[in-house]
Amino acid sequence: MNKQGAGPERVFITGASSGLGAALAAEYAAQGATLGLLARRSEMLDQLIATLPNPERHRAYAVDVRDHAAIAAAAQAFMAHAGGIDVVIANAGISVGTLTEFAEDIPVFEAVIATNVVATAATFAPFIPAMKTQGTPARLVGIGSVAGIRGLPGAEAYSASKAAVISYCESLRLELKPHGIRVVTICPGYIDTPMTQVNPYPMPFLMAPDKFAAKAARTIAAGSSYKVIPWQMGIVAKVLRMLPNPLYDLAFAKAPHKSRKAAP
Repeated sequence: MNKQGAGPERVFITGASSGLGAALAAEYAAQGATLGLLARRSEMLDQLIATLPNPERHRAYAVDVRDHAAIAAAAQAFMAHAGGIDVVIANAGISVGTLTEFAEDIPVFEAVIATNVVATAATFAPFIPAMKTQGTPARLVGIGSVAGIRGLPGAEAYSASKAAVISYCESLRLELKPHGIRVVTICPGYIDTPMTQVNPYPMPFLMAPDKFAAKAARTIAAGSSYKVIPWQMGIVAKVLRMLPNPLYDLAFAKAPHKSRKAAP
């Protein structure tokens, strides 16, 4: 906890330059945390840090999360700067429509899995040894999605990746529990960010990113194992999970598709 008791001292966030990552950075900076912010776009990171309280405390790392060596170097640099680590949020992710029938979508599928799943593990890996030895409570946070609870048409890669994040974090939670490290899975519903603003369909229970960040920070502080935000989408997700396949197929067979794009 920081000196005011408001939150953790040292927080590392990937995908921090915009959207959920930027909102989480603002939330934790307001709590007095020292931040390590990682994203591909250095100018956006610098602009974000300039808006935060105590900007001199924070560090920006212009890194593509698919560069695992660079993530590890950033992690070590931040821990040396901050004197340890309290919370790591693997937030970096991409959402794009994919259709398996098109050969050109296979590289897109690979990019989504590499960014959303493999990079989550690569983000956590360099912090775990320090968390095991530093003697203070720590949190690893994986960002899933309600899209990972049931597969959505036209979102094969994204749904698969978020389902993988949910299962991966569950496995990791069991592995690290004896070491006092909490693994928290947060599944956002529809949050008003650049990622969702391109969706060509209605988004129920759309939430502002600052409200999401405040609720996520409370969930992380509590060490909850799993949380859907907003809670209304949690109910929707549970209902969808319980639907028999024929009913689910009937309900979503004609659902709008997210646009397909080239691999980022």
